[in-house]
Amino acid sequence: MSARFQELDWRATPMGDISLRRRHDALVGGDVYEIKLDDDFLMSSMFTAAEIELARLALAELPGEGLDVAVGGLGLGYTAETVLEHPNVGSLAVVEALPEVIDWHRRGLIPAGAVLAADPRCTLVHGDFFAMVEGATGLDPAEPERRFHAVIVDIDHSPRHLLHPGHAGFYEPEGMRRLADRLHPGGVFALWSNDPPDDGYTAALAEVFTDVRAEVVGFPNPIQQRESTNTVYLARTPVGG
Repeated sequence: MSARFQELDWRATPMGDISLRRRHDALVGGDVYEIKLDDDFLMSSMFTAAEIELARLALAELPGEGLDVAVGGLGLGYTAETVLEHPNVGSLAVVEALPEVIDWHRRGLIPAGAVLAADPRCTLVHGDFFAMVEGATGLDPAEPERRFHAVIVDIDHSPRHLLHPGHAGFYEPEGMRRLADRLHPGGVFALWSNDPPDDGYTAALAEVFTDVRAEVVGFPNPIQQRESTNTVYLARTPVGG
């Protein structure tokens, strides 16, 4: 196999065939890591600005120290790594449905893995984030009633473009209410989306949360030679809730 392209791992999973690839890209002048599920690109290290900004925007909303944070979706680890860079974070639980992705981080096949594994505040949890929000275990199976100061999610492509149709209920008001029960009063929910702001989804958020807004994050796209955008949704649980 060419030194410019390596398939670092490939696994068959119940969700489809998942692979981790590394390739040298002249447009960025270095290596690019990519995770694919069948023919669908889940994540590329070429485009990480919005995943990083997702964590920064969420934590900028929160005062105090010893913040407990949950991240839904591990991917290449950029969101989790950014959370750990915040000095006020006391703990981080990262929920990932694919054990293969967790294994890649623990084996050091993904650069962020070394950072996440070395930080005692970080726990990688194998589980279905959506089922955990809805179920009795909560986002911390060791402490089912545990609440978090921030829940940050980067799993589906958008609230309308889902990796699995079973995720749809999470984006409806009832799903948002279950998520709000996992947050402290005044806690922050943040969601990454590949699509432009969706007024319908913002309205669903506003039925449950306060201070709802959609932030558009722009970043250079060297492939298309223009600026691309993602959306970060932010919302807060009522302080008196």
